[in-house]
Amino acid sequence: MPTDERDHDHTWDRRARLRACTLVTLCIALVICLGSLAAEVEYPDVVPGYQISFPEDEGSHPEFRTEWWYVTGWVEDEAGVERGFQVTFFRARPGLDEDNPSRFAAKQLLFAHAAISDAKKGALLRAERSARAGFGLAEAEQGRLAVHIDDWSLRREGDVYRTSVRAADFVIELELRATQPPLLQGENGFSQKGPDPLSASYYYSLPHLATTGVLSIEGRRHRVKGRAWFDHEWSSQLLDEAAVGWDWIGLNLDDGSAVMAAQIRTRDGGAHWAIGTWRDGVSRDVSTFRPAEIEWTAGRRWRSSRSGIEYPVEWRVRLGERALALAPLMDDQENDTRASTGTIYWEGAVRVFDERGSYVGKGYLEMTGYGRRSSALSSGREAWSSGEAR
Repeated sequence: MPTDERDHDHTWDRRARLRACTLVTLCIALVICLGSLAAEVEYPDVVPGYQISFPEDEGSHPEFRTEWWYVTGWVEDEAGVERGFQVTFFRARPGLDEDNPSRFAAKQLLFAHAAISDAKKGALLRAERSARAGFGLAEAEQGRLAVHIDDWSLRREGDVYRTSVRAADFVIELELRATQPPLLQGENGFSQKGPDPLSASYYYSLPHLATTGVLSIEGRRHRVKGRAWFDHEWSSQLLDEAAVGWDWIGLNLDDGSAVMAAQIRTRDGGAHWAIGTWRDGVSRDVSTFRPAEIEWTAGRRWRSSRSGIEYPVEWRVRLGERALALAPLMDDQENDTRASTGTIYWEGAVRVFDERGSYVGKGYLEMTGYGRRSSALSSGREAWSSGEAR
């Protein structure tokens, strides 16, 4: 056997052994991390007054229980076909065997979800990955945005954000450039998620990212361009026991405005808490809304033939005196990620209309917790991106 083939086989065997060890470790760690059975470790609280700094805070915060980097957006190819995309990386500190000096100890876990919303397909093209951090195979660096699992990555290089995902039937290769400054959510980046101030995250967004690159679907390459939304949050205690799921939107409006809103739901479907931010596209003034000023009204519903879960795929969302209506690019944007974070949720591209019915922009809607309450709620966004399972 030629030397390069032996080296390739050795590398493949090494990866396979490490992956097998990782899967065993993940089975144990997920029960502990996502099942709220973590060892007694000291996780730092999220408190008001912290000053988010760039680019340092774009990186990982491994002392906190959970963290995620979310990129969603709409792109259009040369033929004018519009598609949505999602790339998400999650980091979790399970608090498992932290005194163990072994490099195989699962002190940090990484997960990734990726999807393309293609109306011609009628359902998501999706993929997922999970790994224990380490060995150069999966890392979330501190001090700068650089997170990867094998050849899936999200990173910042100078002024450009890049994401690369290679799945079995699709590829995402995109460059994203900021056109607006970061949008600090909540109180200067302190985003409260319930009546208890300890239920909170540090949270900022990068709306209106100019996006270019390639989507490959079943071997066919599509040159694309469009707009994206980036979220980064980290937390130790995100949602309380009364919460069963949430609905979230990140919207890039055509006038340059950026809108984020979310409601956290109780078991009876009522609103437990709500958050919302609207940055004006001209003045750049930011309005932050109290829970009482935010109202989500569900419209048409769609039921998944796979999971049996029913989702409200059309919404009216009121923020203060303004209201927006949401309509999906397609109904079936359900993401089954039970092979990584153990959850099922709806994450999809939506068009946005004002109260008169005029089209005003595009964005993404996330809905979790419509099937069953997830144990992940105590740990973060699949831990707050998968309340069944942002």
